Amino acid sequence: MESIGTWWMWAGFFVTVLVMLAIDLFVVGGGKEHKVSFKEAATWSCIWIGVSLGFAGLLWWYLDGTLGREIANQKTLEYVTGYLIEKSLAVDNVFIWLMLFSFFAIPLELQKRVLVLGVLGAIVMRTVMIFAGVWLIAQFHWLLYVFGAFLLVTGIKMWWFADEKPDLANNPVIKWIKGHMKVTDALDGERFFVMREEAGKMVRYATPLFLVLVLVELSDLIFAVDSIPAIFAITTDPFIVLTSNVFAILGLRAMYFLLADMADRFSLLKYGLALVLMFIGVKMLLIDLYKIPVTFSLGVVAAIIATSIVLSLRKEARKRSAVDADIS
Repeated sequence: MESIGTWWMWAGFFVTVLVMLAIDLFVVGGGKEHKVSFKEAATWSCIWIGVSLGFAGLLWWYLDGTLGREIANQKTLEYVTGYLIEKSLAVDNVFIWLMLFSFFAIPLELQKRVLVLGVLGAIVMRTVMIFAGVWLIAQFHWLLYVFGAFLLVTGIKMWWFADEKPDLANNPVIKWIKGHMKVTDALDGERFFVMREEAGKMVRYATPLFLVLVLVELSDLIFAVDSIPAIFAITTDPFIVLTSNVFAILGLRAMYFLLADMADRFSLLKYGLALVLMFIGVKMLLIDLYKIPVTFSLGVVAAIIATSIVLSLRKEARKRSAVDADIS
């Protein structure tokens, strides 16, 4: 598969990712059991978005000087479109995290370790799946139609079941873990496992925090399966696919804390994300009949997400107005 990425571009990208990860792990949130404030999360979210867009600027500048203006515009637009799609779909994953932490009553100050491992796991899984997907598409072009149909069906299901919440109490993964491991009823700080004495022997127990970690990693895997095919509708260049994905994930922890107290305000966003998946699915199914321009795709995705956010805020405002009217 052809790619604009040279060895030093890949090396520079991985060094940048390692630096950003180090900052996210050791600077954002401070030490253990630190409750990230809204202001802190908003500041770092802006920083991560700025770094990601700065990468787009550097990519355009380099390609413009080496491969020409047309290639620079095309590849940078592909990166920005892929980044917007992945960042938007990541919001849905953040909402799942919020639901998991709420169900298990995990306080904000104890969520850091799970989120750190969740982000790291997402990056590793995506890297493996992206390179595997690029190789498969290079060998079997018809897989694009499979991905397109999958995204279309996923979008329809997301729209249909948008208001339904998973039954975590009867989750088969949780039931399987509890059937094969001893699990404590209470948290023990940030520990995933604790030792308890039983009949004179020390027995290892998992804590509820471990159950949350397993479900977070599982949601990351499901999220990757849904979102990675979407970027292949924009480009199959492995450098663009991986960089747009990873930059969308970096700073996901800061975005989580930013949305922690605002999730209920975006009740219609899931419908917007469903429309995005359906649009991308149709785009992939038409890839050999008509190639929808990347600029048009970027405009459609941005318009859908913006509209769903505005309508969500208006719905919330009307709801509050109705409550205030009833009180008065």
